[in-house]
Amino acid sequence: MKAVPDSGFASWLAPPAAPAGRLDWLETQRAKARAQVLEQDLPTTKAEAWRYTSLTRLLAQGFNPLVETGTAWPPETIAEWLIPGLESHRVVLVNGRLAPDLSNLQDLPAGLRIAGLAQVLRSEPNLLQERLNGVVGEIPSLLTALNTAGLDDGLVIVVDQGARLERPIELIHLSACADGGADRAGVVQPRYVVALEAGAQANLIERTVGTGDAIYCTNSVLELSLGADAVLKHQRIQTEGVNAFHGTGLYVDLGTGSRYQGINVGLGASWSRTDLHIRFSGEEAECDLQGLYLAGDGQLIDYHLDVDHRLPHCTSREHFKGILYGKGRAVFDGRVQVAKEAQKTDAAMTNRNLILCEGAEVDTKPQLEINADDVKCSHGTTVGQIEPEQLFYLRSRGISLPVARRMLCLGFAGEVLAALEPEALRDQVAEEVGRLLEQAPLD
Repeated sequence: MKAVPDSGFASWLAPPAAPAGRLDWLETQRAKARAQVLEQDLPTTKAEAWRYTSLTRLLAQGFNPLVETGTAWPPETIAEWLIPGLESHRVVLVNGRLAPDLSNLQDLPAGLRIAGLAQVLRSEPNLLQERLNGVVGEIPSLLTALNTAGLDDGLVIVVDQGARLERPIELIHLSACADGGADRAGVVQPRYVVALEAGAQANLIERTVGTGDAIYCTNSVLELSLGADAVLKHQRIQTEGVNAFHGTGLYVDLGTGSRYQGINVGLGASWSRTDLHIRFSGEEAECDLQGLYLAGDGQLIDYHLDVDHRLPHCTSREHFKGILYGKGRAVFDGRVQVAKEAQKTDAAMTNRNLILCEGAEVDTKPQLEINADDVKCSHGTTVGQIEPEQLFYLRSRGISLPVARRMLCLGFAGEVLAALEPEALRDQVAEEVGRLLEQAPLD
């Protein structure tokens, strides 16, 4: 058996607290994931999936599982992270655990069920036996395997058949304490299970935030399943702390006639990796993925997309935009696979990037793997700079260089920002993007 280095992922594999006593099926899943981590060679940049992103910085931290329960936080803990004017069913997790006192779960509408994952494992373990890792599949990625091996807590959201939610569900994951013990930084690995049953409709706003300049790691996994004709708008805003490490595995399963719209905005963290896995399990399903990422000095933001068309008559769109400045780095690695049986597939993938400084870098690789002959598929990528004529025009009208550049970059990002809703969320994110752009180096 090959062991991981003591300074690396071995420290992540400390036995977690059992959230529900001993459930044999859960222990089997944990043990299988642990074996995968220990028995596989750690991926290097020679591995295609990690070609542009090194694990060296992540490994060097020696993260320990965070044992803080996060159950006694005062209301002001969350005050600075609330969005004025946003009315929602607010769910707050502090360090991976549901914080009821910070949440707004009173008077949930009929058809919406929300509970901590550990609580559900204690009260309704059968509800999760088929759902947990049901969307992930048999051979998860390294970070997903680590999440399963250390599975401790998280959240379960179920929208019942035919339920149509008028207000969005707002999920705030707050890393408010980074002490992992033994003078090491902490890692939290929450697992989210979200299920929309047939005909259900919902808007899920997911915000991952962090406090201060502490070194910590959030490694989350989301399993989303959409039943027949279900509709989900999923808006993900990542604004982790400046020294944070962030990993997300997002797995989406689309049933017949379902529609999934995912909007991903990555602004924070020193090192960030997001893996998006889309699987069509029913015909006539639609998936629309949009993304916006900003990377400045010392930041790496990495998006990997794997869209698996295995059935006919399905549609997917992937449209991501990046803005790079200082010595920031970004990676976009997108792959659309079309199986032989997936005739009448309609898929299009684009990645556009704007580089503001010579020291910035982006590695972009959109891919199509088509094994069917009656499809409509396309992909493309661009990397460019702000047109000098546009800057000159604005400067000649008395607009300062930082403000002019902010205006042009917000115009570039506008298509993605415009898709955010409600308006309060859109305004908040646009303001944060503008603030980062005005602070960016000029060359």
